[in-house]
Amino acid sequence: MDVPTAQIDHYEIAPDPAPPTPSLVPPQPGSVAAVKKPTPPPSLDELVTSASTRYRMDPDLVNSVIRAESGFNVRARSPKGAQGLMQLMPGTASKLGVSDAYDPRANVDGGTKYLRQLLEKYNFDLVKALAAYNAGPERVEKFGGVPPFHETRVYVARIVRDFNRKKAAQEKQAHQKTRLTVSKSNTAVEPAVPAAPTSSLPH
Repeated sequence: MDVPTAQIDHYEIAPDPAPPTPSLVPPQPGSVAAVKKPTPPPSLDELVTSASTRYRMDPDLVNSVIRAESGFNVRARSPKGAQGLMQLMPGTASKLGVSDAYDPRANVDGGTKYLRQLLEKYNFDLVKALAAYNAGPERVEKFGGVPPFHETRVYVARIVRDFNRKKAAQEKQAHQKTRLTVSKSNTAVEPAVPAAPTSSLPH
């Protein structure tokens, strides 16, 4: 309806229209807005198993080296500059393609690869390979075996002892399981033998 201007008493500014109510429909699983749960990082056992499989190594040996090198401390650093779980020197890490020696996955992969290379170099002589891992291949070659350094000799003995202890425990456990399996099998398969009648016994 048209109203003459002279009859308009006052005017008010119309309020802005209310913003649209946001949709409460949950995002679909395939949409960009869908929130994904963070994937938990792999455990050290998983990293060791993966690297050991890749380089055809015994995971128990790799774990024994990690125990001796860093005590399973991801941030370990030696006075000489060795870093991470398997204590890689910066130069060695670089040759192995490890850009961050404090990254557990990269460190374990690089250390396992290096240990495999040393085993192949010394015709799978574990003692020489471990000595080279600790003191360097040049010192092993210089002395024709384990260098006469107290640190290196203690290091090699510690790893070999820890590794052998694991294998002995596994062998004992496997033997006990075998005995238990055989015992159950005999109990289930062999019938009880009835006692022979007295009259049939030889005189």
